[in-house]
Amino acid sequence: MKKSLSFLVLIAATMAFAQRPDPLTFVDPLIGTGPEGHTFPGATAPFGMVQLSPDTQIRPFKQSYKWAAGYRYEDTTILGFSHTHFSGAGHSDLGDFLIMPVSGESVPLEPGDLEKTRPGYRSRYSHTSERAEPGYYSVFLQDSGVQAELTASERVGEHRYTFAQGTKRHLLLDLRSSIYNYPGKVLWSRIRVRKDGTVTGMRETRGWASGRQLFFAIRFSAAMSGHALYNKEEDPPTYHGFKTPGTLPEDTQSVEGRGLEAVFDFAPSSAPLIVKVAISPVSEENAIANMDAETPGFDFDGIRAKTQQMWREELSRVEFSASPSMEKSLYTALYHAMMAPSTSMDVNGEYRGPDNQVHRAEGFRFVSSLSLWDTYRAEQPLMTLVQPERRTNDLVRSMIASQQESPFGILPVWQFEGLETWCMIGYHSAPIISDAYMKGIRGYDAGTALDAMVASATYAPYGNLAAYMKLGYVPADHDDEAASKTVEYAFDDWTIARMAKAMGKKTVADTFEKRAAFWRNSFNAVDGFLEPRMENGDYRKPFDPAKAGAGSGFTEGNAWQYSWYQPQDEQGLIELLGGNQRLIAKLDAMFDQKVDPAMYANVEDISGMIGQYIHGNEPSHHLAYLFMYAGAPLKTQVRLKQIVDSQYKPSPDGLVGNDDLGQMSAWLVFTSLGFYPVAPGSNEYVLGRPFVDRAVLHLPNGNLLTIKSVNLTDAQGFLKDVVLNGRSLNRSYVTHEELMNGGELKFIFSNEKEAEWSRRILHAPYSDSAPQ
Repeated sequence: MKKSLSFLVLIAATMAFAQRPDPLTFVDPLIGTGPEGHTFPGATAPFGMVQLSPDTQIRPFKQSYKWAAGYRYEDTTILGFSHTHFSGAGHSDLGDFLIMPVSGESVPLEPGDLEKTRPGYRSRYSHTSERAEPGYYSVFLQDSGVQAELTASERVGEHRYTFAQGTKRHLLLDLRSSIYNYPGKVLWSRIRVRKDGTVTGMRETRGWASGRQLFFAIRFSAAMSGHALYNKEEDPPTYHGFKTPGTLPEDTQSVEGRGLEAVFDFAPSSAPLIVKVAISPVSEENAIANMDAETPGFDFDGIRAKTQQMWREELSRVEFSASPSMEKSLYTALYHAMMAPSTSMDVNGEYRGPDNQVHRAEGFRFVSSLSLWDTYRAEQPLMTLVQPERRTNDLVRSMIASQQESPFGILPVWQFEGLETWCMIGYHSAPIISDAYMKGIRGYDAGTALDAMVASATYAPYGNLAAYMKLGYVPADHDDEAASKTVEYAFDDWTIARMAKAMGKKTVADTFEKRAAFWRNSFNAVDGFLEPRMENGDYRKPFDPAKAGAGSGFTEGNAWQYSWYQPQDEQGLIELLGGNQRLIAKLDAMFDQKVDPAMYANVEDISGMIGQYIHGNEPSHHLAYLFMYAGAPLKTQVRLKQIVDSQYKPSPDGLVGNDDLGQMSAWLVFTSLGFYPVAPGSNEYVLGRPFVDRAVLHLPNGNLLTIKSVNLTDAQGFLKDVVLNGRSLNRSYVTHEELMNGGELKFIFSNEKEAEWSRRILHAPYSDSAPQ
């Protein structure tokens, strides 16, 4: 059987990795597709624009939080396969251009219900016939008798459908379908059937990002025997937004409206039907160009092999040696951390910016899907460590471009496909840019970047910044997330000060260094908690540190989680609490509290509870490392093991909270390596304890960093020593420069709880209040 040339070339390239295990064999994309993980199992390239995956249910937000990725493992039917998805988001959108193969004499135009209790184009399926790999997904659709296979290049999704012998073959395209769907979400859409058989179109939606436009082009490996275009909207309203310019050629058939579907018919055949779907944020012609550039033929196996080789190269940046279950969790975590930021531009460099206009990226790749409130903590620092030149520089340049194109002149908050959603709090583009600059990653104009950071941090209408700048805190009588905003703004300000100081911009540095201490203005030293504070200076009463949700003053958390959020100055917190032992006791009290999870049943994203520690959401992610600032490494080691053992497992329910575009996964990767970036921008990683026997980081400068655990067993889980390149460390952190220099970081374990390393630690991680 002849193989395509591209397939053979990729087989040869794969041989370069033969000397070490294939990382793809350890990845299970089904991890996190159950309960609260919100990941998807389908096919995508690393950081790809297309995420081609099955959807099992779409509903409006109030009913469908758990279907944020379109797919949920416990569902028994598949609605179809759409081309855009978020990985692990707590809110959602997308699910564009749903396609479903249908066999038989007629094609239902309605999906039917989730349980398949009434007719529709849905199909039942079984997990026994389901297969998910990086860059590939397959499943048998029981009701249509079709074997469905999916793969993807960066901008093109490729389907391969094998129908039963002799059956009539149909494909349904439903432009009404969308994740977090609701009546009126589709503002306008269009389907064109062109003379050469190419199908193109677009739709504009008002979902999470309003006025979002996405275009598509579809080609089939077999000629259509017929087709039909439908507008299922009963009373199409007049719409004055996106319309077809001019008149269509006579040989093009087209339908426009808000309830569009199309059915494409194909003669019976035993040969698989291959369908290519390219997308573009700019135009139908750009979608065609994307398809021609990335998938010129109908070589499904070649595209699959090429994409899987891309994944192989990305996942080989870190080699893990651990227990089989931990290896599966870790490689899958690394895979999930490489979903976003996703490419959001066409092959010609054109993209749609936050002004909803078309721009062209010159010398960089425009990326989006920026869940920055989550990912600045660990996901982006992980990319900065293993892939800075491409991923970090592209991200920084994309954020700078977005600030320049924004109608508000500020950096992205939570952006996808170039459009702003205003979701979450803070101006967390700033720590990402500052962290990159401080680590020597500077493939952008630093002066322009700093100006953009300052503009974002001084834009008075955003998030009560005017009051923050005037009072030194966000007042709770004007903002329901006041306490959280105060401390998150203060950290962002510190990162601006760090970069400005390094650049010699003293005035900017002094201004933002002062603001970096504003976290103190909302911390009640009498109660020992961060508390909402009123405009008149009083702390709001009554105060309950366990209160979360509406009226609490906190964002997706409470005072138990947020009182520790001053990564730039944990020594300052220790002083306010009354010393190391007070901090240790309060942290232990947080972990050990008896809490009924039912009290947070109606609060979004409170999950993965260990007392008042909430691993299912980001504000808690650095807390186990804070014992290190108080000279109690044993406490950090014990709590990290408690978290890893209870919050991660290699199964569909293996993530206790939303993966949040890779943040939950990146936490596991860093923690398993033995260190964590508590304060991005400090150039330090706080030491913990590893959960691998051995790991090798293939650093972008060509160096290798080997991490070894010596004598690690369940009985010997306490650190006796930490040795970097033959030198025993007397501090509880390592620097970015030390890691990038490569060599060997060795963790030596013993069965002594008070092992000697704890007694030799003389230096804690960076804090503004500590002598430098």
